[in-house]
Amino acid sequence: MTQLRTVQVLGGGSAGSSAHVRSLAAGLVARGVRVTVCAPAELDNVYDFPGAGARFAPVPGRSDPAAVGALRAVCAGADVVHAHGLHAAMRCALALTGQRVPLVVTWHARAQLDGPRGQLLRLLERRAVRASAVVLGSCSELVDRARRRGARDARLAPIAAPAAPAAGTPKDGDGPGVEPAGKLRAELGAVDRPLLIAVGSLEPHRGYRTLLDAARQWRELEPAPLLVIAGEGRERAALQRRVDAEGLSVRLTGRREDIGELLAAADMAVLPSRWEARALLAQEALRLGVPLVATAVGGVPELVGDAAELVPYGDAAALGAAVARLLGDEGRRRELEEAGRRQAGTWPTEDETVAQVLSVYDELAQAAR
Repeated sequence: MTQLRTVQVLGGGSAGSSAHVRSLAAGLVARGVRVTVCAPAELDNVYDFPGAGARFAPVPGRSDPAAVGALRAVCAGADVVHAHGLHAAMRCALALTGQRVPLVVTWHARAQLDGPRGQLLRLLERRAVRASAVVLGSCSELVDRARRRGARDARLAPIAAPAAPAAGTPKDGDGPGVEPAGKLRAELGAVDRPLLIAVGSLEPHRGYRTLLDAARQWRELEPAPLLVIAGEGRERAALQRRVDAEGLSVRLTGRREDIGELLAAADMAVLPSRWEARALLAQEALRLGVPLVATAVGGVPELVGDAAELVPYGDAAALGAAVARLLGDEGRRRELEEAGRRQAGTWPTEDETVAQVLSVYDELAQAAR
């Protein structure tokens, strides 16, 4: 029996999709699959795909003829090509023109565009899903969206986030263990007051303007909580100006590599986004038993079930009230801690995620023979 050959293609690559491809590559290689990861070179510097046993082929995340030609060369001879995200799917559709290699697309998230750009996005979505043999949606809403765009075969494929190292234990390698929660809280300035954590790029769709509106309400609490927002992006300067002008108890820390440790030290996590599929913050918070307040958007309700407090997107009053209510109700926080761990136990493991994807590959490879 010949060895199955697959090419995993990333475009720009969000942290979630890149981490998923790294995990998927490792699992597939362990099962005897020959894996090539095709992505911009800078992603390999972060995720070390060869370290997972995959071959790495650096190809710029562009759609010009040279980049598409390079991608076409990498995909030649593959049994299955697997694109992660809309941009990667469009590039693969171009590269595979005239070839009989089946294309699998995992739809990790949904772009937030309105007006003419939104119309163009919908056109690209239709072209991408119609070029695909199978579309895997990370939440039910994305599966439904793919079907509306004309997908021949769209399936739900929840993606397991790679488990982060447990707080207080050494990470992989010879480095020291992570800082205890108390020392990290002292560093952030939250020794004698509640610590709230939000994580994500500082972009409009993340809902941080609404979160700062909610933070105004918490100034009246005693003690007033400290909100830490970890991430970087084009809204940083505007958000910092508001924090300074309004005297908000908020720290913008920039991008950090110790998100698991931050969450483990926190009293609560907050996710105010306009849309999410399987938000990494939500997954890590529930796994660690950290109470979560999140917007009821996209795949979030499906992901968290009854293990989080959900509020409407853009409703600062509801968001602020939910956080204040939880801060004043230790019993409810304990309920959410336990419910979060139980809910996390229902999610697919990395092994189950790999097994589902491999079953799709085998199905398509056999049909192509």
